[in-house]
Amino acid sequence: MTDPLGWDGYADSLARAREHTGTDEAVVWERAKFGGHEVVTIRFEFGFLGGSVGTGTGALLEEALDQACAHRLPVVSLLSTGGTRMQEGVPALRQLQRIARGLARLREKGLPHITVARHPTTGGVWASLGADADVVLAVPGAQVGFAGRRVRPPRYADDPAYTAESQYAAGYVDELVAEDAIADRLEVWLGLLTGGSRNRPADLPRALGALDAAPDGRRAVQRARSADRPRADAYLDGYFDNRVTLRGGVDDGAVCGIGSRGGRAIAFAAQTGTATAPGGFRSATRLIRLADRLGLPVLTLVDTPGAAADPAAETDGAGNAIAGLFGTIAAAEVPITTLVIGEGGSGGALAFCSADRIWLTPDACFSVIAPELAAGILKRGHEDVPALADALKPRPEDLLALGAIDGIAGPEPVTFVR
Repeated sequence: MTDPLGWDGYADSLARAREHTGTDEAVVWERAKFGGHEVVTIRFEFGFLGGSVGTGTGALLEEALDQACAHRLPVVSLLSTGGTRMQEGVPALRQLQRIARGLARLREKGLPHITVARHPTTGGVWASLGADADVVLAVPGAQVGFAGRRVRPPRYADDPAYTAESQYAAGYVDELVAEDAIADRLEVWLGLLTGGSRNRPADLPRALGALDAAPDGRRAVQRARSADRPRADAYLDGYFDNRVTLRGGVDDGAVCGIGSRGGRAIAFAAQTGTATAPGGFRSATRLIRLADRLGLPVLTLVDTPGAAADPAAETDGAGNAIAGLFGTIAAAEVPITTLVIGEGGSGGALAFCSADRIWLTPDACFSVIAPELAAGILKRGHEDVPALADALKPRPEDLLALGAIDGIAGPEPVTFVR
């Protein structure tokens, strides 16, 4: 049903679009390769009625996704679209549900979907096929957003909020990629998304900082808070041969992504030494859910004084975000390895931790509460903080003796078997 509304002149418009583009519809799909990775590609042709989705387009999209599931192939969607085709009305609009069902089947099969938002990518296609992808790439300068230029309030027609760069800054785009680099970047991403080994845990990184034991709790906390101590970037650089980042926002206290180590793909979620905002917990949740679905082992690096406790964090749902990460790790079937590399502060740190495999570096600490906050709760003075730090037993040696952790990292990495 290509003309359900009997729209005046629509048949002629379709004929002109087909003649102009050489395609039967606004979407073309095929099996293709990026490097050695075979995929199903879905390409939107903007010259065909603005790359809009009609009933025929929906059928082609469903066919492409079904073929990907049948042959267990990843999907790459190359978007350039103005949204849903108004000449076909609500029957066209409902194709977005058809897309959503196809993507749900793809997820159930454990197959990855990468989308590339080209200029322009707006409307229902962005809100279904694009923004729902496992990885979202976008071309710099592209118009990307739900509201297309002609349907925005006039004063916002050229607002930078509707750009690929703005979507990237907000964490909704994972990487900005120039048109001539798309194929190369897709090859890298596909290698990482499909290179997992579900049953083998991630190796434990080697300790990069001081290897001697802290003499007491107070010194352990001081050393963990030192600005000179190695942070997440140093550990990730030393651990991975190469890595990519899955975005979740700006300055939220965590960096998440997938890296390659010895030819094996490993997902990572690393705290960066600051208080972790709700966005950081949500980024880690997104990462671990994706890793679990694709069979990628996970490495988490813990380094935070705790979850952000300011009013903005509460307004943004700090408790809900932390709960989501706790539940995701508890439900994950892939192995998760945790190394605490700095200060492990209460539940904000524990939410990033494996339930099975927690190690500390010698210059790290882990505590139910910071000693200064403990003093406040107990109505003690500042002079009591050192004694409280020791009483909380935050040193790796103390925690190992308590049976609260699995080990202390050394100068060499540790390989685990399941």
